[in-house]
Amino acid sequence: MNKDIFTSADLVNRADFKKGNGLLPAIVQHSDTGDVLMQGWMDKTALLATLELGLVTFYSRSKERLWTKGESSGNTLECLAVSLDCDNDSLLVMARPKGPTCHTGAETCWHDQFARPFLSRLGQVISSRKQDVYKGSISNSYTASLFKSGSKRIAQKVGEEGVECALAGATSDRDELVNEAADLMFHLMVLLEDQELSLADVQKRLADRHGR
Repeated sequence: MNKDIFTSADLVNRADFKKGNGLLPAIVQHSDTGDVLMQGWMDKTALLATLELGLVTFYSRSKERLWTKGESSGNTLECLAVSLDCDNDSLLVMARPKGPTCHTGAETCWHDQFARPFLSRLGQVISSRKQDVYKGSISNSYTASLFKSGSKRIAQKVGEEGVECALAGATSDRDELVNEAADLMFHLMVLLEDQELSLADVQKRLADRHGR
């Protein structure tokens, strides 16, 4: 956690709560996947609570009180950063969810798959192909054939694509490098899914190493 974010009063002072009669819209985005998770409202007290507690806290217009996301369900949102837009009247909250964010049990409150970043959508497709194989469903997809071939073969494919990617870079073939990098990324995502991991786990590790 970047302590500078949470001890600075500048953000609160710049927030223009007057425009929204004391409330600002707060969009919550997954810090690792880029998925937009939910939208809520914050008054000054809710923003201060979010910054001080490190848990996303809103002002509930229906209950007319503060509520910390997950206070009853346990599905909290760990706040990593908060920023204001150019007009200082809208908040973007970067967070890591602890469990599903939507009250329906979905990961996000936007259920349309096209509201999610491409790699997140691709990860869902890869996961569904794996489930098809486990269920014994008939599938002619290449992804399903990889899962059927087993972990060793999937790992081997990652190695092969990695070598081809390196060769394209060594020969400065930029177009081929893009093609091979795409192949490598895809097969790496399959391997991660095979091991019950995802790109989000990798992104989280990179962010932790970066000292966020």
